[in-house]
Amino acid sequence: MSTNDSSTNESLLVDFHHVATIGATDGGGVERQAGTLEDKHVRAWFTEFAEQRGWDVRRDGIGNLFALVEFAPGAPYVLVGSHLDSQPLGGRFDGAYGVIAALHAAERLHREVTAGGAQPRYNVAVVDWFNEEGGRFAPSIMGSSVFAGLMDQEEMLAVTDLAGTTVREAMGNIGALGDDPRPEAVAYAEIHIEQGRILEREQIGLGAVDFSWHTQKLDIRVVGEQSHTGATAMADRRDALVAASEVVLLVHKVTSVAEPESLVSSVGQLTLEPNSPIVVPRLVTLVADLRAERKADVLAARDSLLRDIAAVAERYDVRIEVNDVDIREIQYYPEAGLELAEKVAADAGLSVRRLRTMAGHDSVAMNRIVPTVMMFVPSVDGVSHCEREFTTDADMLAGVEALTGVVRRLAEGALDGVAAGMPGAHA
Repeated sequence: MSTNDSSTNESLLVDFHHVATIGATDGGGVERQAGTLEDKHVRAWFTEFAEQRGWDVRRDGIGNLFALVEFAPGAPYVLVGSHLDSQPLGGRFDGAYGVIAALHAAERLHREVTAGGAQPRYNVAVVDWFNEEGGRFAPSIMGSSVFAGLMDQEEMLAVTDLAGTTVREAMGNIGALGDDPRPEAVAYAEIHIEQGRILEREQIGLGAVDFSWHTQKLDIRVVGEQSHTGATAMADRRDALVAASEVVLLVHKVTSVAEPESLVSSVGQLTLEPNSPIVVPRLVTLVADLRAERKADVLAARDSLLRDIAAVAERYDVRIEVNDVDIREIQYYPEAGLELAEKVAADAGLSVRRLRTMAGHDSVAMNRIVPTVMMFVPSVDGVSHCEREFTTDADMLAGVEALTGVVRRLAEGALDGVAAGMPGAHA
């Protein structure tokens, strides 16, 4: 049964473009970092959407927000969603599209059942996961990882942002923490913009995600000595920022250890102390991000960096401390879930191909505990985490059609007996 009619499509687009006004930036993007007032406002919109339809709303102890659609009282839930938080000066589509699509997929299924359609075996819970982005509070994918038992809730509540505010304080200030029971999950589905250009380049309507890249971060501290920028002779300086600048370039160049486009690297965050215009910096902290299709390539890049960083420390007479953080193994999504996405796409008249994901998503965490289906819609120019991030209305609507079909089948028990996805070496 198709739900692709003009009234439901118009409703989805109205909601999407309204949500994009919450935290809107002058450049056409959004800024809704986790635990901010903008986050509070978009959560209020989510809650109102659910309550207007008579759905129960729950908030758990880390700030995940659930809208429960009851079909089979007492039965567990198919979870479907993404995240409403954004990066600083982020895009309108990343995460938010997946949550809004999930709400509308659940509503379409609810209407079908109310109109006499087949009664689902399971209930449906739409979720806005807390702090997927990790821009304000590291690590990313926090809410879904706590839900999946991969991170400790108390430890995550104690995480601070750069200003020293804890997750507990920030979320408490906007009234986003609760103590409601978490819905019992039997499956999970998520749709997201690709954040790459494969679908656009090949003119394909839907991507079925088969595995995630291996990722890891390096927490790097460069310790020099504070001194006067005018009075200290160049030969006597132990400039942490100069040394750190070389480290940044090393991280950028380390992709040469692997085949082209098979390894990516970056330094996305850097802070320095005392950050005064007349003081040679004494401390720089930065985070290097390494991702590859093969775990061996990440390990080779890490080893190369450690050797070269040691040489930088000696050359500039500074101390450089490197710690491994946030290591995430490759995750394979269940084959049965991939086949389900492909079947639903075919039924909807959509072209589909399998894709890996280089980025992290809440589905990567959920894939550890329940069978998970992850789908992509095309991204114009493949850009993401910036204000000009864009996906067409037509592609968004096609994606919601596919998501509705997947949720319908999951609620009928399509992946009953299927194991959750498994980590793999893929060396």
